[in-house]
Amino acid sequence: MNNPQQPQPTRKIIHCDCDCFYAAIEMRDDPSLVGLPVAVGGPANRRGVIATCNYEARKFGVHSAMATGHAMKRCPDLIVLPPSFEKYRLASAQILAIYRDYTDLVEPLSLDEAFLDVTQTPQCKGSATLIAQEIRARIASSVGITASAGIAPNKFLAKIASDWRKPNGQFVITPDGVDAFVAPLPVAKLFGVGKVTAEKLHQLNIQTCADLRLWPLMDLQHQFGKFGEKLFELSRGIDNREVCSTREAKSISVEETYALDVPNLQACRQRLPGLLEKLTQRLQRSESRARAKKLFLKIRFADFQKTTVECIGDDPQQAIFEKLLETGFQRRQQPVRLLGIGVRLQGESIDQQLELFH
Repeated sequence: MNNPQQPQPTRKIIHCDCDCFYAAIEMRDDPSLVGLPVAVGGPANRRGVIATCNYEARKFGVHSAMATGHAMKRCPDLIVLPPSFEKYRLASAQILAIYRDYTDLVEPLSLDEAFLDVTQTPQCKGSATLIAQEIRARIASSVGITASAGIAPNKFLAKIASDWRKPNGQFVITPDGVDAFVAPLPVAKLFGVGKVTAEKLHQLNIQTCADLRLWPLMDLQHQFGKFGEKLFELSRGIDNREVCSTREAKSISVEETYALDVPNLQACRQRLPGLLEKLTQRLQRSESRARAKKLFLKIRFADFQKTTVECIGDDPQQAIFEKLLETGFQRRQQPVRLLGIGVRLQGESIDQQLELFH
């Protein structure tokens, strides 16, 4: 006699996210910075950008990915420190070791954040809430920085929850509280909804998940294609993605922002050999087992407009990137502030940390 299939237990997912990670490490190592507006990033005179900043800087409207020059206009007393990746990697390794004391199902998203599936974890009597508290306490005592956490039945909700009580807090969304939590969420909070999709949703008078739930699945698919089904599910708090301890890298690339605009196509061509050398070194260093399936080139022009050109190919040669460069440059024919080249991958690979300041 066959036993009936046992129902799967509700998953317990934790999203851990260190608070202003790079800046926190710098303040830990130099306590005189505590209470002052601090950012980590590139210098303003080299067209640097902010990687992260502390909460004192955020009060002035400074945020990650903002041009350093603009950030210093908003906050004239901003202390901008160059990145110290060796320190950050060491702290990240310590944090990752703590996570793996509780589960092998750890999916790092960056140096300072990760998903953990603790559904089968016996520690703390199996309580995901207590596990998150214990992890955060251990990070504070052994690494010397604070972390926030979100606990929920899936990755989508756990990531949102980790922002709810920042900094140095945690928030729990229980299975029976999912519906009430999700209904008033702005649609811009949904996983995969960027600026363009959010604007389209707003044009359709869809502001919250409750509004989105009024739309039948077929109508959402008509408006948004395959993503319509994802919108239908997320607006109801449904996310079946598993926590994957091995993630696939989708691309490997290098780019350079120039202190002075590159004036013309010929000058851009002269920058390609240096970029190709860096890309080749990165491909050789990577642990990826995947093959390249496409080559691409990115240009950001002096007016901040950007374009990307790609082609099918598995052999990154200068001649191919020169053709891509010619195509991309003709789209605006302006001086260039950034050039980047890379490969898109297919098949199995081991994810790698791609650094903002490489």
